Amino acid sequence: MSAEALPMFPLGTVLFPSMLLPLRIFEPRYRTMIRHCLDTDRRFGVVLIERGHEVGGGDVRSDVGCAATVMQAEEQRDGQWLLMALGTSRIRVVEWLEDDPYPRARVEPWCVAELGGSPPMSLELLVSRFRRVLAMAAELDAWSVPFGIELSDDPVVALYQMCGSAPLGPFDRQSLLRCADVATLAERLNGLLEELTDTFERRLAES
Repeated sequence: MSAEALPMFPLGTVLFPSMLLPLRIFEPRYRTMIRHCLDTDRRFGVVLIERGHEVGGGDVRSDVGCAATVMQAEEQRDGQWLLMALGTSRIRVVEWLEDDPYPRARVEPWCVAELGGSPPMSLELLVSRFRRVLAMAAELDAWSVPFGIELSDDPVVALYQMCGSAPLGPFDRQSLLRCADVATLAERLNGLLEELTDTFERRLAES
């Protein structure tokens, strides 16, 4: 698979394919980047900042992320941008390029072929565990995603929706994004949901 150069947006969050990403763009170099995206194919990449802070440099960025497409863009009077982007496909960073005038990298698709098919474990079991976790999190005021969230009929998209909506930290989300195939993704998500179930049940029993 050939690599392509893509504008990049390092963030403190993880984006999954088929998930929406709202952004407020205020830093000058990212305003420049967004204008470039809107003038071309509207695409950019998102990767997790694993350590440090992006502003000012010196950050450590993940090598696996997600390509995104700008769906809506509105420039504000003060020059900021309000964006809604959609995650489209997983990518792997082959090489970081110069950050001037904004971060860029050569990227290639990440394990696209291996994500076909259905998870070997019961998707219904995963969905049930996911909804129970969201319900308990809401009872504990620990998460705001409604437990009745509508999931896609496509099993892989549904898995990504659960990965992006479950009350997980960024490093757990990144471990899910890195999964090479749908079976590993389902098993990893199930394990994390089991851990959350145990944690929330203990907290509810103590309250």
